[in-house]
Formats: sequence, C-alpha cells, structure tokens
Amino acid sequence: MSQAHAPAYRLLAELEATFDTLIERTEALLADYARSPGEAWAFQDEATTEWLRHALLDFWYQDGQDGRATRSHVGLVAADDTLLERVATVNAAKAEFAALLARIREAHPPLIAEIKAVLPFRHPELHQHLRGSGLARLHLKQCWRAIPVAEAPVARVRLAWYTSGRSIKRLTVREAEQKLLALDTDAPHVRIQLHKLAGLPSSEPLAQVQGQAPLMRANLFFTEPLDDGRTRRALNVALPVFIPAPRGRLPDRNEPPATPPETRTRARRRDERLESEPFLPSLRIHRYRHGMA
Repeated sequence: MSQAHAPAYRLLAELEATFDTLIERTEALLADYARSPGEAWAFQDEATTEWLRHALLDFWYQDGQDGRATRSHVGLVAADDTLLERVATVNAAKAEFAALLARIREAHPPLIAEIKAVLPFRHPELHQHLRGSGLARLHLKQCWRAIPVAEAPVARVRLAWYTSGRSIKRLTVREAEQKLLALDTDAPHVRIQLHKLAGLPSSEPLAQVQGQAPLMRANLFFTEPLDDGRTRRALNVALPVFIPAPRGRLPDRNEPPATPPETRTRARRRDERLESEPFLPSLRIHRYRHGMA
C-alpha cells in the first residue's frame, strides 16, 4: 500500500474500532437496564426493553428516507447511577466517532460512502430485520447523536412540539448573487431578483433561512436548583432522556399531542431581526431589519 493511502486506511481502522466500541458499550447499557429496569415511558409506544434497544441501536437508513432527516425515539427512562455511567461511556464513544468522521470528511471525503456500506457488516446481527430489503447503509448522524441526560433529579417533565425551528446562514451580497446565477438566469423571476440584488450596497449582510422539521422539546424542572442556580432545562428530544432516579421512578409528566400543530404555535418576537418576507424568494434569502444586522 502506498504512503498516500496509509492515512485514509488508518482513519478507517480507527473508525471501525470506535464503531465496535460504540456497539459494545450500548449493548452493556441495554444489558444493565434489562437486569434492573427502572420506570420508562415511550411516546406513542410501549416502553419495553425491546423498544429501548431499537431506539438506541437505530443506526440505519429506511427506504425512501431523506439523508438529511433523522428518526426520533421520544421517551423517558428512570436511571440509577450505574446506568447513568453506562450512558456516559456510550456518549463518549459517540463523540469520538463524530470527531473521527469529521477528520475523514475533511481529509478523505470519498471514504464516507464506503463507511456507510462497510461498517454494518461488522455487526450483521444488528440489522437482520433489514436482510433482503437492501437497506444496509448506516445513517451516520443516527450513530453519533448523543443520548440526552438530565443533570440532576427532576420533579416534572413537560413535553411539547416545537415547530418554529429554523437555521439562518449569513451571506454577503456577492454570495447571494452567485447563488442566483447558478439558477436559470433566463427565467424572468430570477432576472427580477438579480435586479433587486444589484440595488443593494455590497456591504449589506443577508440571511438565508431554512425551516426545520417539527421536533419534540422537553422542559425539565429540577427537584432542587443546580449549583449555578438553574431550576429548569429545555432540550430537544430525539432519543430517550435518561433521568437520575435512585428509586427507579419517573417524575410527573404530560402526554403531548400525537402530531405537531399545523400552524405556528409561538408568536413572532418583537425583536425579530429579519424582515418577514424574503427579499430573494427563490433562495429564501431575507434582509435584516434596519439596525439589526
């Protein structure tokens, strides 16, 4: 093997070893839970040990799944100190897996496709349910996303759909122009937007807005204030939340609606920094309100 390929080979070997560690630590967590299960709750499901196994080992693409989308497994698990230590070791392996992936994406991008296809065969028992369906590719984000953990015992949990999420990417006028020029510049609507853009000063910042899929958010209300004085924490929930519970009981909780609301549930903030209507609709690019860039 040439020296040029050695770094890629070593990174792939490291990633394979880290993936093995992730699986082993997750299996150890599940074994501990099966021996002494605390109370658990699953959203729209029965909170069995098999449900927890599926939630924590759901690393695969499903037929027709958007590569940018991830599946959620919303739930709560009452955890003793031993189980919380297991979760910490799993999250450490996930963090290492994510860091190695980032290095590979930067140095050897073509390896990513190979990783998605090769790693599953190291643990064929994990995807037997996919056998014959051709769905053996890893969903890398579902591998490395962390298991959420409450920092301290919780008195109550309130779950609610969050439908107002969005990502905002700051752009220059020149960058916006390049994006427009990549479209069909013969189209009248694109020419109109190019003309509008030409009227802006080159120094004006713009913002490209991408709406995000609805997600579940959990508000945790701690039994006692934390050392820094906080009494609550809000977090997005894609995997079961493990909650410190020495007696194995879950805190009071609500039952959120089965589906997210069809309309925005939160009023727009008065200090909204972006204009409500897109300046360049084809690219979802907005101007900042005067003095709020």
